[in-house]
Amino acid sequence: MTNICVPHGTILSMLVHPQIDPILFQLGPIAVRWYGLMYLLGFVLFLLLGQYRAKRSNGFIQADQVSDLLFYAVLGVVLGGRMGSVLFYNFDYFLRDPLYLLRIWEGGMSFHGGLLGVLLAVYLYQRKQAWGFFRTTDFIAPLVPLGLGAGRIGNFINGELWGRVSDVPWAMVFPQVDQLARHPSQLYQCLLEGPLLFAILWLASKKERPTGVISGLFLVFYGLFRFITEFVREPDRHIGFIAFDWMSMGQLLSLPMIALGLLLIGFGYSRQSSR
Repeated sequence: MTNICVPHGTILSMLVHPQIDPILFQLGPIAVRWYGLMYLLGFVLFLLLGQYRAKRSNGFIQADQVSDLLFYAVLGVVLGGRMGSVLFYNFDYFLRDPLYLLRIWEGGMSFHGGLLGVLLAVYLYQRKQAWGFFRTTDFIAPLVPLGLGAGRIGNFINGELWGRVSDVPWAMVFPQVDQLARHPSQLYQCLLEGPLLFAILWLASKKERPTGVISGLFLVFYGLFRFITEFVREPDRHIGFIAFDWMSMGQLLSLPMIALGLLLIGFGYSRQSSR
């Protein structure tokens, strides 16, 4: 806790970011980082939940095939996430230094880029199995949110992607930024994109749905949750607002997700009713 003065001149006690060392432990030149550990946790949860779902998929996918699917998904997350971060958020820097794209160890991952990478990887893998693209994305959609939530915990530990200045009782000072109390927006995103999104998709997938509906629900709810939390998340300083003096890059990229998700849901149910 720390005492700060808010704009009205009132002295308040505020939470302080714990300033956790991003490196969990180091063995010589090898450093194990909390953020990487959160990614690993997400992959393990994907595998365990995927094997559980596979056993109840009526033969659509075998449990031992989930690990192959995960391998492709990991490649998509890492490569797509890095490219998305560079192209969506650091394109000017990339133009000045194209090799920046390859320096993954310097950090920088984008969810929207990772999503595109995963979709491409899943498309390539499912073609060999003849599963059908949207049947496959319907299968994996409920496996993703808990990993997303874990990734937001990694953001919080790193003290990055902090929120906007606020005087809510749970506002938090991030000393590496300044002495102003801010929304712990990483934790908001963790709860919405992680446990809540998981619960929605897991419960929805317990009942047989038209092909594409579960994928559509993922796109709609992730897009909505991301759009909402961007209102309390500090926009990237080198980008600022994209439009209307309030729309961030994260919100702009989420709008196509919501629109595509609604189309998938509507198309899925219209095809079912026309049969």
